[in-house]
Amino acid sequence: MCTVVVRWARGAPTQVLALRDEVTGREFDDPGRWWPEHPALVGGRDRVAGGTWCATHVGTGVTALVLNRPQKRTAEPGAPSRGVLPLLAAEHGPDWTSAVDPDGMASFLLVLAAPDGLTTWDFDGERMVRTGHPEGTWMVTSGGPEDRKADTFLPRFAAAGYPDGWRRLVHGEPPRDDPGALVVRHEQDGTVFATVFGELVDARPGRLDLAYSRRPWLGPWQSLVIG
Repeated sequence: MCTVVVRWARGAPTQVLALRDEVTGREFDDPGRWWPEHPALVGGRDRVAGGTWCATHVGTGVTALVLNRPQKRTAEPGAPSRGVLPLLAAEHGPDWTSAVDPDGMASFLLVLAAPDGLTTWDFDGERMVRTGHPEGTWMVTSGGPEDRKADTFLPRFAAAGYPDGWRRLVHGEPPRDDPGALVVRHEQDGTVFATVFGELVDARPGRLDLAYSRRPWLGPWQSLVIG
C-alpha cells in the first residue's frame, strides 16, 4: 500500500481511498471475508502471506491500513508479517499494540480510521510514534520521495466530493514512472512494480460501502455493500 487518503468527521461516515502499489506478479484476492478467525472483517487478501493491506470491521465501521516505510525494508527471521497489522487493528482498535510484538518487523505506517478519530502509528524498526489527527482530509504515503504526493494531490482531494470527485482524480492520473505520481508503474530488470489495486471505502457502524478496481485509473469499479 503506497497512498491512503482519509476524510473523517464526527457523526459522519469515514471515507477512505487506498491505492496499493506492489510487484505485479504477487497474487491477491478481491475484498471479502477471508479470515474465519476475524468473521467481521472485510478486505483484500494477499495470497503470499495471507494478510491484507486494508481491512474494515463491519460492526464498528473501523478501517485499518498498512503502508511499508523505507527505514527498515527487511524483517528479521521469525518476525510477524506486516499484513497481520490491519487485521489486528481493525479487530482491536487502538489496543492493537497489545496483540502483536513489532520487534523485528520491517518498518511501517499503520492507519486506523474510526468514526471517532484518525490515528497513525509510525514504526521505523526500533521506535513507534503514535499521532492523532484532527477532523479533515489527510493523505499518507510510503515515505521518501513519495511524500511529494501530498503537496500535489492533498489539496485536490480536500476540495473534491466523495466518491465521484475522488474517483475522477484517480482516473485523471495514468500510471507514471515517478514516485510522486498518484498511480505508478516502474520496471527494473524485468520486474514491474505498479499500482495494482484501488478501493474506495465508506464505513460506518453496521454498514460498509466498498468500490474497488484492479485498474483504478481506468476502471471498471466493482461495488460491494454489506450491512
